[in-house]
Amino acid sequence: MSNQNSSNKMVVPEARAAMERFKMEAASEVGVDLKKGYNGDLTSRQAGSVGGQMVKKMIQAYEQDMASKG
Repeated sequence: MSNQNSSNKMVVPEARAAMERFKMEAASEVGVDLKKGYNGDLTSRQAGSVGGQMVKKMIQAYEQDMASKG
């Protein structure tokens, strides 16, 4: 399945490369070997681990940002 059929549209299209780097970094942190392109051979557990790590890091960044403003 190609990305063109995906309903996950980037609000800021220029952010796509940064999100790819972020995803690769999160995958590395949880020990999942992602490759560029198709990763349909991942288990649901592996994919969930990557997504969960991404959310965890986003929440941490938000909390740090809020703490520095307050």
